[in-house]
Amino acid sequence: MAAHGIHGYVKVHCEPETVEVFTAGLPVLLMRSGHSDYKPATVKDVKLHGQALLLLFENTSDRTGAASLRGTDILVEKSRLPELEADTYYWSDIVGMTVLSTDGHCLGTVISIFETGSNDVYVVQTPESKEILLPAIASVILEIDVSQKTLRVDIPEGL
Repeated sequence: MAAHGIHGYVKVHCEPETVEVFTAGLPVLLMRSGHSDYKPATVKDVKLHGQALLLLFENTSDRTGAASLRGTDILVEKSRLPELEADTYYWSDIVGMTVLSTDGHCLGTVISIFETGSNDVYVVQTPESKEILLPAIASVILEIDVSQKTLRVDIPEGL
């Protein structure tokens, strides 16, 4: 999120399928990346701006207020998000999942996800506090069970 203009708008990049979620009057939570505290806010205005959205929050009326939101995540109720296609998941569904090998051995827990040019990468923290980076591709991620909060994976040699 970054300040845009002088009237308090912030520029937000979001996935195309979630654009319609943002409407005037939408209650959200604003949380600084890496922090656990949050601040409730309400969207006052929404404008499309190329591939991004411009959002104005009720208590933000100038560039200084908008700039103070840099590094902040916008959280919305999951029930407001659109249904996804089969075999497609929100990151919030994946983070926290237990990662199991093909033989059922626990490899660790997904602690974060990041994008690359070709696929997402799941960051798995092992019980020994090491990290494994797993590409989110069909040959590695064999099964995702949202109800059981597990991922079954086949780790290639050398990974």
